[in-house]
Amino acid sequence: MSYDVMVIGSGPGGYAAAIRCAQLGLRTAVVERAELGGTCLNWGCIPTKALLKSAEVFRYASHAAEYGVDIAAGAMKADLPKMVARSRGVAEQMSKGIDFLLKKNKVEVIVGTGSLTEVPHTVAVTAGDGTTAIYEARHIILATGARPREFPSIPVDGRRVITSRHALTLTNLPESMVVIGSGAIGAEFATFFGTLGTKVTIVEYAPNLAPLEDEEISKLLERAFRKAKIAVMTATEVKQVAVDEAAGLCRVSVAGKKGEQVLEAEVVLSAVGIAANTEGIGLEAAGVRIERGKVIVDEHYRTSVEGVYAIGDLIPTPALAHVATAEAIHCAEFIAGLAPEAVDYAVVPSCIYTTPEVASVGLTEAQATERGYTMRVGRFPYTASGKATAAGNRDGMVKLIFDAETDRLLGAHLFGLNVTEMVAEPALGLTLGAKAEDVIRTIHAHPTMSEGVMEAAAAAYDEAIHL
Repeated sequence: MSYDVMVIGSGPGGYAAAIRCAQLGLRTAVVERAELGGTCLNWGCIPTKALLKSAEVFRYASHAAEYGVDIAAGAMKADLPKMVARSRGVAEQMSKGIDFLLKKNKVEVIVGTGSLTEVPHTVAVTAGDGTTAIYEARHIILATGARPREFPSIPVDGRRVITSRHALTLTNLPESMVVIGSGAIGAEFATFFGTLGTKVTIVEYAPNLAPLEDEEISKLLERAFRKAKIAVMTATEVKQVAVDEAAGLCRVSVAGKKGEQVLEAEVVLSAVGIAANTEGIGLEAAGVRIERGKVIVDEHYRTSVEGVYAIGDLIPTPALAHVATAEAIHCAEFIAGLAPEAVDYAVVPSCIYTTPEVASVGLTEAQATERGYTMRVGRFPYTASGKATAAGNRDGMVKLIFDAETDRLLGAHLFGLNVTEMVAEPALGLTLGAKAEDVIRTIHAHPTMSEGVMEAAAAAYDEAIHL
């Protein structure tokens, strides 16, 4: 069997590449060894958001009296197995949706583990029963994604020491948990379990939580965690994790601001990044160049081997689902003979679904300073927002950074309720080269959280009405 394009992996990069290739008239197949939709839809982005929604409902119910709603004492409890079941149901529903989209676009799905071979333009697919079939394709796109990174000092056993994948299917709520790492994965699970009553300590090696975010926003997140009774240890190195089965706990040896100490917790969640799935896909056999665990590609995602491409978490670009999708569409259009614009990695939104949420795009204040910009910075606090006050969520801020010489938007950093839904506006502004005046003069609906974007822009030029 031969195809114009074969895609190995069906995550946000893989299925998007396959669909776009099919839309452009290319005979396309996608190879998937597990659930359609990859890690994001099945074991990452989507099921975590389902769990966080359950936690949000629980949190609102816990504060129902503040909204004039009476719930009888003892009538409410967090049922973790039911939350997990709902989360798995949401993931399954989304995976079925990908199946529908692939069929709609006439993309053939081949079930099995795909790998390159020594023969150019061929893919070997090994089925569950161990049989192998060889397929031919003029173009092969590698989109095999990534998995949680593991370290010898943090020995994952799936019971006491777990990764995000294990956390998604826990059925017993731990009394205590140490979360190692405060990126999106660690911060979101700290929020989820902390909301349900687990005593959570989050340990971060960097000086600030969510170390890729603007420092001011990181400090707001740390304050929110402490307010939620989530303990925070920054600038702290995890030396070793040891499991004491007899005592039913883990001992985490750390070294930080207070010297060396040992933390005890029922469960340790390792959220120390991800590792690309480069093994077992024939990279060595085909001669694909790899550096530091990532596949090296050019601006069109061509690898060192003619006819072989790589996108998403496999390559050294931001490991985000929406980045993988953007790369997939570019790659597909290039293969089809179009002339797509290069993916602009300077305009990649980042979202962390904590409580409150974090969202950002563009340069941080420190990055703008390093690049020599003279800045105008505008801030609008949620305490001045009518919608935030009505919602009972006044902990938040919108921060916009402008180039003082050109008035062009350089970066946006948001913290608060619904900010992950608001970051698209400044992202579009950055893409279009928007100036402060463009944001200020755009009428924003009232009352909305997004008014804060307009107000922050105005504040940078001392024109804010509601400050």
